[in-house]
Amino acid sequence: MADTAEREHFALGSVHSGLLDCIQVNLAVLADHHYGPGTHLRLGAPLGFRSWERADGLPTVDPPLVEQLPALPDLLGLRVVRQQRMRRTDMLAAVRTAGRAHYVVADSFPLPWLPYHRQTHMEHSFLLAAGPDGWHVTDAYRSETHWGPAAPGHWVLPEEDLAGIESAEVIELEPRGLRPVLELPPTLSVDDADVAAYLGAYDDYADRARAVEQLTVETWLLARARKLHAAYRARFAGRADGPGTEAEREHLRTWDKVVEQTYLAHRRVSRGRAEPPGIVDRLRDVLAADRTVFGDASALSASLSSTSSSSSSSSSPDDEALRHRVAAVAGAVLGMDGAALLGGAPFDSFASFSSFRLIEIVERLESELGREFDADDLIPENLRRVDDLCRIAR
Repeated sequence: MADTAEREHFALGSVHSGLLDCIQVNLAVLADHHYGPGTHLRLGAPLGFRSWERADGLPTVDPPLVEQLPALPDLLGLRVVRQQRMRRTDMLAAVRTAGRAHYVVADSFPLPWLPYHRQTHMEHSFLLAAGPDGWHVTDAYRSETHWGPAAPGHWVLPEEDLAGIESAEVIELEPRGLRPVLELPPTLSVDDADVAAYLGAYDDYADRARAVEQLTVETWLLARARKLHAAYRARFAGRADGPGTEAEREHLRTWDKVVEQTYLAHRRVSRGRAEPPGIVDRLRDVLAADRTVFGDASALSASLSSTSSSSSSSSSPDDEALRHRVAAVAGAVLGMDGAALLGGAPFDSFASFSSFRLIEIVERLESELGREFDADDLIPENLRRVDDLCRIAR
């Protein structure tokens, strides 16, 4: 059995697991593993509204796996090499033979590391690798549940602990390269008719207890998506400290209140008490406010593009190539994917920066470009941002 766990250790510290659902979160682990901390926030670049009908007739904003995989190359630079629905024994054989971790989506009910174990059924992702000491599971999911918390971690399990998995979607992914950040601006796309139909379905559903129960899941998913989008907007704009405007922060706090109020309503209805009024109306109001808070995504993109090109009124292909080389070197040293660096963020705005890291950036860049910088240029004001280094490297 190949020791993939030793060769392919997945760090979880960089993943904002509280912003991600159980399908996204382990794709995020792979993205950061291949491209550096923070890469996974690209999942928040698009913010839209789309729903799918559940078996009970209620709509859900939780997209099926088949809808999420096609977006991976553009968003995370990951490409599906193989994908197949497999029985447990075939899954284990495939992972063992490949000698590398696979992304797996299976029913949560038999998964022993989750609080959902033997409690409820839902699709859940994890990374699975074969090791000499057992089956290595990585799962970065974080959530509070009725049965206790789900927390990110690594587990080494004997094969019998996986015996309850009847079948699973087994996917092999590989890196294919990231798009430049300026090609991935934050976007908002909402169809009013879709939103109205979604909310109307919850307003009109006869089984109120079931409608309110499902709304607790829906508001949680919707709030997480908006927090992820806000985090990406901050990264795109070169802010290292999260949502940058009071309007964004207040809007996200309002979303948190909607989630809390919906859960409280569910608890009340589940005890046979009357449904509190205005549950769907509160959701309607906060969805409408998305346009006001996040509707300036195009202006944010235009502003960043203007800022990044301000040092030269006509940026040549050679200049852009140099900027990306410098950002790649600095990003590698600082443990980032370079997106915020291309946006103009100063190096010292990141926790990983130090004077030692700055020296390493300069030395690696000199090696990468095959030249030594003029000592007179190596002064602090020339060494704060990607464009500063580009000016002394030309």
